[in-house]
This record gives sequence, C-alpha cells and structure tokens, in this order.
Amino acid sequence: MIRLKLILSVFALFTSLTFSQNIKSPSEFLGYELGTAFSRHHQVVDYFQHVADELPDQVSLQQYGQTYERRPLYVAFVSSEENMKRIEEIRMNNLRSAGILEGDSDTNDIAIVWLSYNVHGNEASSIEASMLTIYKLLTEKQEWLKNTVVIIDPCINPDGRDRYANWYNETASQPYDINAESSEHNEPWPGGRPNHYLFDLNRDWAWASQIESASRLTVYNKWLPHIHVDFHEQGMNNPYYFAPAAEPYHEIITDWQRDFQDQIGKNHAKYFDKNGWLFFTKERFDLFYPSYGDTYPTYMGAIGMTYEQAGHSRGGLGVLNDEGIILTLKDRILHHTTTGLSTVEISSANAIKLNSEFSKFFNTSGLKYKSYVMQGET
Repeated sequence: MIRLKLILSVFALFTSLTFSQNIKSPSEFLGYELGTAFSRHHQVVDYFQHVADELPDQVSLQQYGQTYERRPLYVAFVSSEENMKRIEEIRMNNLRSAGILEGDSDTNDIAIVWLSYNVHGNEASSIEASMLTIYKLLTEKQEWLKNTVVIIDPCINPDGRDRYANWYNETASQPYDINAESSEHNEPWPGGRPNHYLFDLNRDWAWASQIESASRLTVYNKWLPHIHVDFHEQGMNNPYYFAPAAEPYHEIITDWQRDFQDQIGKNHAKYFDKNGWLFFTKERFDLFYPSYGDTYPTYMGAIGMTYEQAGHSRGGLGVLNDEGIILTLKDRILHHTTTGLSTVEISSANAIKLNSEFSKFFNTSGLKYKSYVMQGET
C-alpha cells in the first residue's frame, strides 16, 4: 500500500511537471526577451490567458471589471490541482475564520497570498515581473502551491500603464539612451501614474471612488488574503525597499503583523545579500493612511506591504544613475520577481500560523470599549 502511494505521488509530480513545461516563458510568448521592451497591457493579458489555457487545473483567470477606457481587469488564481478543486471551499472557510460568514471553519492550513502590480502605470517593471512570477511558480516552485493560493493582479491600472508604455515606445531611441537627460527618461504631463481621470489609485483603496478600485475591492473583500503585496517603483537612485515598514505603526496593527513583516524582510534579505543587491527597510514608507495598498489590507487582517524598486518613469529600458551604474529594466524585473517569490515561499512555510493569527485579528472579545460624551450647540 505504501509502495502504491509512493508510485502515485511520483506519477502525480511527473505529470504536473510535464504539463507545466508546456507553458511558454514570457520571452517565448511575447517574441522578445523580457526586459528589452515595455509590454502593452493586452500582451500581458494574452500571456496570462495562455498560462490558464495550458494549465486549467492550476490556474483560473477571472475578469473582475474594466477600466474607463474599456481595458479588462483580471486576477489569476494559482495553486495546486487539489486546492483548485476546492477553491471556493478555501475562500469561504477563510471568511468563516474571520467571522464574515457564519459557522465554524474547518482546519485552516492554506495560506492566501495576493500580489498586486502596476497600480501606478509608469512604475513599469512590475507588470513585466508578474509574468515571470507566475511562470516560475508553475515551472519551478510547485511545492509552495500545495498549501498556498496565490492571487495575482498583473495590472491594477491598465490605462495608466498603456499611457506610459505607448509614450515610451514612441519616444525612445534604438538602442536606448542611458543619459538621464534624454527625452525617453523625462515623461511629460500627465504621465502614466494615474488612471483615466488622473486619479492616484493608490489613494483609493478605502474610498473606492474609481471604477478600478470598486471592481477590485469586490473581489478582494470576498477573499481577505493573509498576505498582500503592492509592487511599486521609486526614484532611479534608490536601493530596493521592502518590509518591515517605518515606525511608528498604527495601534491597531498586531504584534504578529509586526513580527511577520520582520520575517518576510529577513527572507528577502537572504536573496538580496546573496546577489549583492542593495536594499533598505524601516524608512519612509509608513502604515497610517488607510487607503494605501499596504494599509487597507493591514487593517483588514493581512500582512500588507509595499515593495519599491528603483526606476519609475525615468528608468526606461536602461539609465545611468548617480552612482555610475546602469539600471536596466531587466534588473528591475528580476528584483520584483525575487521578492514576489520570496513572499510566497515564507507564506507557504508559515501557512498554519498565518491562518491562526488571521482569525485572532477578528476576535474582538478582548477589546476594551470607550465612550465619549460630546456637547455642542443645538
């Protein structure tokens, strides 16, 4: 019996690996090496559709809305074949754990990780990294998917993304010019940062004033993931930033949420140190304003984090920074892919703890209530 189970396990692993090899890499699918051009939004959607078509038992692509300029908004659900068969059960069980749905939850051992890319359209490396991340998860990191559901939103702001990509593709020299003063590194107003109505979608998580935000939150609040990462870019001369966030923290943030930010940061640092990549933590990026892509999830029980790669609109395909180093789009993609995979890795390793602490966040039995008497003119 034991021998039969071993044979079946090996067969299942071999079958999974065989099917995953049918997936084309982003470079193979796009027809150019990833990082040598800025992909337009429809090309990224097509790639995710390709992955979902090739591995329907492990990837589900869901359209959750469209932008003001009618570009589709998608999320991809990625996990093991076994988990995907009961994906709705996993979702509902998580909501029962939070007290959103009535009833007792079953044993929770599946981590739910949500990765959000390109909320600012001209912080342009992250949408490219989303393609490489899903590819590597399915071809190299299947083990993590046994106890993790990864939800990938490859582009929160397609209108801003294409505004930047179209401008750059029209403006850039061939080959690209690394001089930071050249036209391809100086994006004109209004730039790709905002959406169609020039609204900053990273200020809209709580208010949902824009159609992209309202559509996304409909899906997000049905899941309430344990981990949420908001991928960004900053000035071209800055090292990479990842958790833990800057002190002080808002008082509602639990000790566990603080501690796990530290754990995640240490896991990232392991890879950055190995490769000699510079990074910083605990500075600039706080967890106060409730409508950021890190704070809203944090206030909803998740470990919410911002990751910031150097580049922004001035990065282009390659730029000479103030230290005399050429920062390329390939570099930026690699760094974001590394932290994304590292996040899934440590979440998988702590899946049971993530579930138990997530449940505790919503347990209000120990809270102390205060009353206030207010007087004013009638």
